[in-house]
Amino acid sequence: MTELVGDDDLADSPVVANSTMNRARTLAGVNSYTRELGFDPVARLGGRPGAWLDLCSGEGRALVAASASVAEGAELTGVDLVGPLGPVPSARGVRLVAASVTEWRPERSYDLVTCVHGLPYLGDKLGLLARWAGWLTADGLLAATFDPASVRRPDGGSAARAVLAVLREAGFGYSARRRLLTLEGGRELPPAFAGFRYLGADPAAGPNWTGQPAVASFYA
Repeated sequence: MTELVGDDDLADSPVVANSTMNRARTLAGVNSYTRELGFDPVARLGGRPGAWLDLCSGEGRALVAASASVAEGAELTGVDLVGPLGPVPSARGVRLVAASVTEWRPERSYDLVTCVHGLPYLGDKLGLLARWAGWLTADGLLAATFDPASVRRPDGGSAARAVLAVLREAGFGYSARRRLLTLEGGRELPPAFAGFRYLGADPAAGPNWTGQPAVASFYA
């Protein structure tokens, strides 16, 4: 039986604490949010003073870059376990928070919520997706990198097919090419929707599709 850990131990594990997957990614170009998501986050805000929440935001470079183009009054918030490791340029409307995304709670709803290469290092992936769905505005968009193979049954077998079916039933779309989950429009979902009960995580699960070590999440 795989030894599973809870969120506190997971956050302290070398795989999570030393993750560099999203630290240098900026808004546009080769290593960018636009490339990973398949759309320009600034364009998604549509020229209005909207709100963008980026979870597992690393150095916050995408938000800082976006601040030069978004409408006056836009709010750009990044949340990351470690936060920026160096000085952050002054950027209009940008707030970077060093906190665990499993514990942090917002004070408002958002027009765009993103999590690029963050879910592979988090424990209760389904519970977090359900929570983030409730943080969207009525016409908001959630976009998160997601690998169905990282969701396991108690015996270690893959729960990918069952999980994707449940997510699609809840309204999520999934691009296998981009490994990207999307959800249009805020809604309330139960933390353990369709009967999935979180058991814990395995930070020693090995590499995912990127070749980097990642976290497997176990559900009954």
